[in-house]
Amino acid sequence: MHNYLLGLILVLISIAGFAADEETAIYKASTIKPMEETYAELYQALERSRFYVIFEANIGKNLARNKDKWGEDYNRNAFEAVKSMIICNPYFANQLLNLDPDLMALCPMSVTLLHKQGITTILFEKLMQVSPASPAEDVLWEVEMTVITAIESVL
Repeated sequence: MHNYLLGLILVLISIAGFAADEETAIYKASTIKPMEETYAELYQALERSRFYVIFEANIGKNLARNKDKWGEDYNRNAFEAVKSMIICNPYFANQLLNLDPDLMALCPMSVTLLHKQGITTILFEKLMQVSPASPAEDVLWEVEMTVITAIESVL
């Protein structure tokens, strides 16, 4: 009986965690790989998925320029690196333009990597949270799943 209850509790916790994850607008995944290795692998995985990196921003380096100006407000969470890739897939951009032009506000998209104490975290905005009832719902779902699959391939 004890094992049954423990199993049931674990299942319920898993379901609750999955449901909570579905509700958040940010996909988040972490790895113990170094930032540069994760970044390079993710860049290649996105490109293989035809999400082309059209701009790379070293946000951490740009923020560091203001370290003296901001004083104790600078990087309070002590991230060692913050980088972002701006990505776009021309085919999906065209589909959004055809089906729901307002969703072009999502194009291009960004994937951000944070690194702190040996852990690299990858962040991506879930598109289905933005406009779930859009005529482009199927396209949004496919884009979201493709990018998340690329991210998960480097973990």
